[in-house]
Amino acid sequence: GNVLAIGGLREKTIAALRSGIKTVLIPDENRKNVDDLAKEVKENLKIIYIKSVDEAITSTLVAPVKA
Repeated sequence: GNVLAIGGLREKTIAALRSGIKTVLIPDENRKNVDDLAKEVKENLKIIYIKSVDEAITSTLVAPVKA
């Protein structure tokens, strides 16, 4: 299915950063809102833009690293 735009992107990304999250997936429709994010957030979070749930799955499910 398609991924819809979200509200509160600024607050959600700040919370993610404070929680120690390194990568966030955001709807491609919110790409224009990234300019409004704090410099600290943009520098310390890897932002992946997604348009569909399939993209979210392939972005998050990876093979485990072998020790």
